[in-house]
Amino acid sequence: MLRCGQMIFAQALLCRHLGRDWRWTQRKRQPDSYFHVLNAFIDKKDSYYSIHQIAQMGVGEGKSIGQWYGPNTVAQVLKKLAVFDTWSALAVHIAMDNTVVMEDIRRVCRSNLPSAEASASPADFEGHCNGLPAGAEVTSRPSPWRPLVLLIPLRLGLTDINEAYVETLKGCFMMPQSLGVIGGKPNSAHYFIGYMGEELIYLDPHTTQPAVELADSHVIPDESFHCQHPPSRMSIGELDPSIAVGFFCKTEDDFNDWCQQVRKLSLLGGALPMFELVEQQPSHLACPDVLHLSLGESEAAGLQSSDVERLERFFDSEDEDFEILSL
Repeated sequence: MLRCGQMIFAQALLCRHLGRDWRWTQRKRQPDSYFHVLNAFIDKKDSYYSIHQIAQMGVGEGKSIGQWYGPNTVAQVLKKLAVFDTWSALAVHIAMDNTVVMEDIRRVCRSNLPSAEASASPADFEGHCNGLPAGAEVTSRPSPWRPLVLLIPLRLGLTDINEAYVETLKGCFMMPQSLGVIGGKPNSAHYFIGYMGEELIYLDPHTTQPAVELADSHVIPDESFHCQHPPSRMSIGELDPSIAVGFFCKTEDDFNDWCQQVRKLSLLGGALPMFELVEQQPSHLACPDVLHLSLGESEAAGLQSSDVERLERFFDSEDEDFEILSL
């Protein structure tokens, strides 16, 4: 899932610096910003979103080096790493508990870029101070709206995806702000970019390619940084229910339009909303007891041992633990 997390975040950075209309063309000279984005993901310790940094930051999320990362863990790690990327100055928000709180997002996007030094020791991220692209400037001037990367970890069923969510999932791909979806099957991660009929279209970054050094003189050809095989397809019914949906809103108008798109999507007949869009934080989200999120106290006390074991397996699945992280 690490590589898929890199892909969805790289797509956000390309939208941020080059715009949604930009397209990579093989063997063609690319803008400088494109190579700055590549440098942020190259497999070196001092790159913002390198596999080294993701693995190191994952330790703080309770994931050992080499352990499987679920969609939410990847999202949490990328959010922490984005603090150091002052060149992109992204506001990364992860909507937990299937709820997107508009007030929280506006507060984050209207705030100044947080200081990386205030979040972690420089010793923990040696090399980030040298990670800015040549000629890039960091400014402390307040921005009216920091570009938003919105990641929504979801579980759309217990062991299989609930068919009631399928049309809503399709609708998310059709939004102009969509970054796609990361998910797949246990221990088999994919980056989903669209759908056709009842099949999802995905890219699989897990292909061994030649290592390429990015020097000051930009490297052409640069095919090794891109998926060389055509997109694949899989039935929506085969999708593991644990996913993370991504959106990018460069301006506040983009975010307001996204909110309108979500409201329209919720009006689809027969479709079940994947998440709730609210203005302010609901009071019920402060509940500290996982079992009492859906059960009353007397009901929880009367659970049979088999029921307790079933719930524990649900909240402690191998592929994801996103609900517990927020409590």
